[in-house]
Amino acid sequence: MIHVTHLVGIGHLMRARLIAEALARAGFDVHLVSGGMPVGGRPPAGVRVVQLPPLRVVDANFATLRDADGDPVDDAYRQRRREMLLAAYDAATPAAVIVETFPFGRRALRFELVPLLERIDTAHRRPVVVASLRDILQLRSKPEREREMLESAGRWFDAVLVHGDRRFARFEETFTLAPELRLPIHYTGFVVPHEDARASADAGARTEVVVSAGGGAVGIKLLATALAARKLSQFGHLPWRILAGPNVSTDDYQRLLREAGPGAIVERAREDFAALLRRALISVSQAGYNTVLDVVRSGARPVLVPYAEHGETEQRARANRMRELGLAVVVDDTEVTPAALAKAIDTAGSREQWPLWDFDCDGAEHSAALIADMIQRADAPRAGRAA
Repeated sequence: MIHVTHLVGIGHLMRARLIAEALARAGFDVHLVSGGMPVGGRPPAGVRVVQLPPLRVVDANFATLRDADGDPVDDAYRQRRREMLLAAYDAATPAAVIVETFPFGRRALRFELVPLLERIDTAHRRPVVVASLRDILQLRSKPEREREMLESAGRWFDAVLVHGDRRFARFEETFTLAPELRLPIHYTGFVVPHEDARASADAGARTEVVVSAGGGAVGIKLLATALAARKLSQFGHLPWRILAGPNVSTDDYQRLLREAGPGAIVERAREDFAALLRRALISVSQAGYNTVLDVVRSGARPVLVPYAEHGETEQRARANRMRELGLAVVVDDTEVTPAALAKAIDTAGSREQWPLWDFDCDGAEHSAALIADMIQRADAPRAGRAA
């Protein structure tokens, strides 16, 4: 069973879905319990999906959890989610439970995750419990928060999966108490779509500038700035495709359409995003996990504008690492203006030499293999006692 709740963008859900599909291909009966807003598109192949009453936030400060209508949730709503989650666990009787982000984030979900972990601890046949993390964590300004994470991980979890490559970023760089963690930490490689591994990065002529902002809840500023930057860029003659994520409001989407002008295409985010990037000369985006991977593997030239409001550090850390490796041109979120963005786009479009991305991208398959091995190791003592 995999528990995931995406609150702003959809990256957490996409990563969990890919891992779920890899586990299904490996022969597991996979139950994906999703607690964020439902998303369209193809359901994960071979996976049972349980949708909890959805949660979301209107910005990235996570201060107020809201329901699908945008209203703050109350105790009754939390209780309904908690009961559905525990029922999903009881129905699945899983050999392993994978928890996305918690306890290294998603503190706002303790109301349902702590009861789940307590239920797991009382199981006659306790499943393996694994924390599933992206490559870089959000830094904590309060030391007591990291101590709380450490204690929770030690109390309830058996292992940590870091979905990245240690050559790109190490776990201890964004979790300073890692040396005190008495759990195995496995780097799985980056989690990317299975079918994209066979796609060529060279799909012919590159004729577009593609601007995206993931799920879109906090990306409208970037999309609007890009439309203004088009008039200032030496690449303004190319078609510019502005992709508004599912969380961009109808009002904001209509405003983008009005501001587009000739030669700019404004549309909702598309399932063929990776294919669009393979036809793009330049990609302008935030620096979320999934988007960065899509861009660097496509061969498009990346311009990254990391989201850094409300004390967010994860995207900035990833963008800075990309800049250090020469893999992207970066514009600081606090400094983004039409002129600054146009200059970055011109720099990226004019640069002749770009390093190759050579980091491990078999994260979904490696995660499935690691989970299978953990289950086998946990079952071995049981089999011995039975014999």
